[in-house]
Amino acid sequence: MAETRHLPELTEVRAAHRLDLDVLANYFTSQLPQFGGALTVRQFKDGQSNPTFLLDAEARQVVLRKKPPGDLLPGAHRIEREFRIISALAEHDVPVPGALHLCEDESIIGTPFYVMEYVAGEVCLDPALPGMTAAERGAIYASMAEVLAQLHGIDWQAAGLGDYGKHENYVARQIALWSRQYEASKTGEIAEMDRLMDWLPRNIPGGDETSLVHGDYRLGNVILAPEEQIAPGAPSAPRIAAVLDWELSTLGHPLTDLAYNCLPYHLATGDESLPGLRGADISALGIPDEAAHVAAYCRAAGREDSIQDWPFYITFAMFRLASISQGIYARALQGNASSASAMDFGERAMRLAKLAWDNQEAR
Repeated sequence: MAETRHLPELTEVRAAHRLDLDVLANYFTSQLPQFGGALTVRQFKDGQSNPTFLLDAEARQVVLRKKPPGDLLPGAHRIEREFRIISALAEHDVPVPGALHLCEDESIIGTPFYVMEYVAGEVCLDPALPGMTAAERGAIYASMAEVLAQLHGIDWQAAGLGDYGKHENYVARQIALWSRQYEASKTGEIAEMDRLMDWLPRNIPGGDETSLVHGDYRLGNVILAPEEQIAPGAPSAPRIAAVLDWELSTLGHPLTDLAYNCLPYHLATGDESLPGLRGADISALGIPDEAAHVAAYCRAAGREDSIQDWPFYITFAMFRLASISQGIYARALQGNASSASAMDFGERAMRLAKLAWDNQEAR
């Protein structure tokens, strides 16, 4: 498995995201003394929203996540919410990094930031999981379904998260939000986005639900435990060590999370910018088809596995991802995107919008 599971890639800190390590070290000495002393830093290559760094403090490692510099879209990059949710979820056995410290003082490194434990593990970005055995692939997909159902099953009111988001009409509010975000980051005309912004609010399914939702639940945001951390005598199947990137989490409709997690079934295999499973022999790979993956989630969540209006949720997920991609592209043009590959996201936004509209027309 080691040949296809790889450690998150680290790079030198990009110029726009440089940190004053002397100031940060002094701050750590007063607020996180267990990580005091001289600091060295590298930046995680992946991730398109909030810059994320691995800090080494005298042989101990922590992760720092901050808002990007520059002018930001309203309501975006809410790292304070990330810190709050991972703090709460740790008490409910959801696999998340340990939350250590939140700093809302912009004078320290230029933006608010938080510090969390470094979770050792590996990532798999390609949903086809090349090089793994069929059993390993099946175990990863089963684990994704189970963890998502576990998140959605939390009593958010009892967990003290009743104010973590509005309790009703999540899909309608999300359509309005991502329509506004798209318009605010628009760099050219995408006809399919205009059509979707008209069609989606008029076709929202009935039957509202509310649960905690991750908002970006996909394979690339999952850390898999290294094999040496699997308990002796336990099955060698991979397990999720941590779910990352909770920036978009809120109270919302659980089926939007599930649909987003199922997008690879609607994207073509072999496409590096939008990796998917369409066209792959998933049966031979040991990966459940979309219906089986949805059914596994539904069993774990205690709900019927027949979901009405499923194509709507897929279309919505594509639209939302298109809007997010457009925002990344706009930040790239401004020079404050978190990833060096952000310039590719303008084309990705257009392709997703077309896929979303084609999916709606095929209903």
